Amino acid sequence: MLCFLAAMFIASALRMVPGEEGGLAMQSGMMWLAGGFAAVMLLLYSFVGLYRSGAKPMGLGTIIQRALLAIVVGAYVTYLLLESVAGGSPGGYVVGVAMLYLLTGLVVVRVAVFMVQKAVGVPRVLIVGTGADAQGVARDLATLRRIERHVVGFYPTSESAEGMRPDQRVFSRERSIEELVAEHGIDEIIVAAREQRGGGLPMDQLLACRIAGTPILDLAGFYERARAEVPIDSLKASWLIYSQGFVQGPARKAAKRAFDVVTSAALLVLSSPIMLLTALVIRLDSPGPIIYRQERVGLGGRSFMCLKFRSMTVDAEKDGVARWATQNDARVTRVGAFIRKTRIDELPQLLSVLRGEMSMVGPRPERPSFVKQLKEQIPFYDLRHSVKPGVTGWAQVRYSYGASVEDARRKHQYDLYYVKNNSLFLDVLVLIETVSVVLFREGSR
Repeated sequence: MLCFLAAMFIASALRMVPGEEGGLAMQSGMMWLAGGFAAVMLLLYSFVGLYRSGAKPMGLGTIIQRALLAIVVGAYVTYLLLESVAGGSPGGYVVGVAMLYLLTGLVVVRVAVFMVQKAVGVPRVLIVGTGADAQGVARDLATLRRIERHVVGFYPTSESAEGMRPDQRVFSRERSIEELVAEHGIDEIIVAAREQRGGGLPMDQLLACRIAGTPILDLAGFYERARAEVPIDSLKASWLIYSQGFVQGPARKAAKRAFDVVTSAALLVLSSPIMLLTALVIRLDSPGPIIYRQERVGLGGRSFMCLKFRSMTVDAEKDGVARWATQNDARVTRVGAFIRKTRIDELPQLLSVLRGEMSMVGPRPERPSFVKQLKEQIPFYDLRHSVKPGVTGWAQVRYSYGASVEDARRKHQYDLYYVKNNSLFLDVLVLIETVSVVLFREGSR
């Protein structure tokens, strides 16, 4: 934001005529223009997925391509804003110079941040546990740059340490965790052991470290922070009961409903030409209804009719057996393949949002037969029905499209994160990231 503002102010100041009152940089609209430029660029960076820190990492080439795309589009939009605020001004020159200063500023800032991080170093972590979970935590700490940590070593519990690599340091249980924290400058402790009963964990030592101010995370808390999901394999009902979150008060419900009405109405108006064109090409492409109605499970386990543009042949389930949709599904029509990839088939659900059956953001609604099956195989599956289902959701922007029980299990972990941490800010974030998913066909079906 500061780079964007500074770039515009410097570029406009260069065009001021000395002694001439009311130069471009001194106009009353300049502050609004600079703020608009910053807002446009931030939104564009978000829309192309450059702020999706918890999603799949991008390669350097992809980052550069998307950044250049955002800058080109941002330059054009800013040029239009500049012409409207200061007509007759050398808008092209100002925008060009602003973009050069912006690129220079971003490079300088990135290099400075990198140098500071190298000088300060990353936090030092002690992992309690030596099993598969401990190894998974160590891998995440090494690969996820957003939560990068230096693993000092592992403190053994009752789990086997057979999978440990020779370069991984395992401390002796004869040493206390308090001593290790003081000796090695440990900044954080992560307990990566599922079984915490039977004396395997030195709870008195962990309590002493916590009281002394050392942060301690369990597996569920770690993965919630690191991956923005709640792992169900190691999840206990007590963690859900006592942890913070699950805000469903009257204020939250009123704010979410207002947000749903405003956004769905606006999107219906903006997408109406696309919806009319889609209805026409569906009618021309294959026989059958334009709108497909299917029973789905919503808030509180109550069923409702979910609306979608028909993307499959009318005999897709002629035997009456519900099936998962798969990639390259033979039942999908030519038009259906396109509207599924671009998510256009979901647009009629905006009507369900206006009616109050769905929300703009929430877990995707499933069919009753699938819900019955998944409740038997996935722990805490019913928790997703404590909020309204959504047109888009946290699982949709964080996990690629899947069509199996295992995929549903992984998506449920993201849905649990949303249910636990749902807020207006998270709803806005999901909508912004949905733009990136649609534009670049991430998780396409």
